[in-house]
Amino acid sequence: MPPSTRAVTRGVEVGTRGSDTGVPVLVLHGSPGGIDVAELMAGFLPSEDFRVVTVSRPGYLGTRLDAERPTIDDEADQLAGVLDDIGIGRVGVLAWSGGAPAAYRLAVRHPDRTRALAVASGVSSRWVPGPAGPTERLVTDTAFGARLAAAAARIAPAAAARAAVAGVSTLRGGALREHVAAVMADPERRAFLLGLARTGNSSGPRRVGWDNDVRQLAAVESLDLGAVRTPTLLVHGDADAEVVHDDSARAAAAIPGAELVTLPGGTHFALWDHRDAAAVQARVRAHLQQH
Repeated sequence: MPPSTRAVTRGVEVGTRGSDTGVPVLVLHGSPGGIDVAELMAGFLPSEDFRVVTVSRPGYLGTRLDAERPTIDDEADQLAGVLDDIGIGRVGVLAWSGGAPAAYRLAVRHPDRTRALAVASGVSSRWVPGPAGPTERLVTDTAFGARLAAAAARIAPAAAARAAVAGVSTLRGGALREHVAAVMADPERRAFLLGLARTGNSSGPRRVGWDNDVRQLAAVESLDLGAVRTPTLLVHGDADAEVVHDDSARAAAAIPGAELVTLPGGTHFALWDHRDAAAVQARVRAHLQQH
């Protein structure tokens, strides 16, 4: 995948790659995350067909959080302004996990700017992080843990992959071993999962964004999903323990005409690490291109 060109506009760290004549797609990472995670997410969108726009969401990496405008609606409005600045009128949106609410609200508040939504394992209502033990907090919530995870991904990749999958899914025992073995045998699925193991930490330059996401997602009362008129494709694994499948089922029921693809045994990373990931990614590409 060619590297993106990065800049800061309206306080937002923005990356772009691909042809100016390609289908424009805005990529919204989850919680925690950053532009590096957005670029991992967009790996299946070829530059010859798409103009990929990646961002760090508010408070993550190079994007500052405006303390006076911290809400999901503020984020949606800011994204519309970014599209103005980079000269894109209407855009497809690929969103994951905690980035989904901003995608939904962008579609509601700026319907003339969104041409298609593809949402993977997306939050659609109030969300709070689950309880974490001392070891998990060390790995996911501290700078030392970030360094440890990066080292593990390099030195003991299978163990790092197993820990990442176990932390966000209900897979255990033989099902977990089988899943991880299949991922490690597939170069693309492996690259995504190990890349995520290196970036899935809420410390340092991701701390402000994570803390704000936790506050904002816990305060969600309604995303007004019934007002979304953008063609919407939802993808969710039924073994997701981070954002439960009910979130996408709820969105599919509320959004007119929405389609839901349920992946049996799929983790929170299902769009990228499921055994059928390549086929589902092709469906996402077609959805983004068709509309």
